[in-house]
Amino acid sequence: MTATPTLHADAVRALTAWLPAEEEQARLRDDYLAHLAEQPQGLYRSCLPAHVTASAAVVDPSAGRVLLTLHPKVGRWLQMGGHCEPGDATLAAAALREAVEESGIPELTLLEDGGAPAPAKLDRHLVRCTGKDRPENVHLDVQYIALAPAGAQALISEESLDLRWFDYDRLPDLADRSVRDLVARARQLTG
Repeated sequence: MTATPTLHADAVRALTAWLPAEEEQARLRDDYLAHLAEQPQGLYRSCLPAHVTASAAVVDPSAGRVLLTLHPKVGRWLQMGGHCEPGDATLAAAALREAVEESGIPELTLLEDGGAPAPAKLDRHLVRCTGKDRPENVHLDVQYIALAPAGAQALISEESLDLRWFDYDRLPDLADRSVRDLVARARQLTG
């Protein structure tokens, strides 16, 4: 599968425009841009050993809470997210689509910087998204912040074992470092 020119161009634009404060995040951004320069199809699951994914931490800042999904394949509490699809025009649109699908909250909006949705952070991690019997591959995850209306009610999808709101200060034990870092970043940005 080849990425649509619009999605590929948007991914390059979004990552180029994003100026992270942390050196580690800047290095990751440069790695993601190098991947996209080498891989025109680098936004899709079929691109191995690595591909770009899009995710979003769904937060209700008025209540100081984050919505996490218990992922059936990973067995951990994660933010909403997943693979880009052919209909996604932008990385932000992919992240928002995944967040709405997995949260059941249609009124989500992405946090903006300078009038447009902007990544909050990046995370590179190993997964087995092509199957348990297949080698691990790498997700180059572009993470956004999705804002839920105050008091929003989530509706679990078939993609989750469980779906729950957690206070920022009371994340579950099965939430890894990446999720904790993303929630801290969401809290910082939505203050």
